[in-house]
Amino acid sequence: MKQLIGFLMIIIGIILGLYVGVWLMFIGGILQIITEISQLGTPLFELINIGFGILRIMLATITGTISSFLLIIPGMKMFLDL
Repeated sequence: MKQLIGFLMIIIGIILGLYVGVWLMFIGGILQIITEISQLGTPLFELINIGFGILRIMLATITGTISSFLLIIPGMKMFLDL
């Protein structure tokens, strides 16, 4: 039973990492940049939001990796019975 829970934690960790890294950070950053470019408003706020969008894209790998390892590492420990 402990190995099954560990295996499920590993699978959920991979899914969580892909969701956070790819969808929330990478695609969300691209959508944020596109939205700010398409709406004309105060130039300073547009530049700040475009900068945050670029930062989201740059940090997508790091956040996806960290969020996946939060479940993968304990899942591996449970799966391997260390």
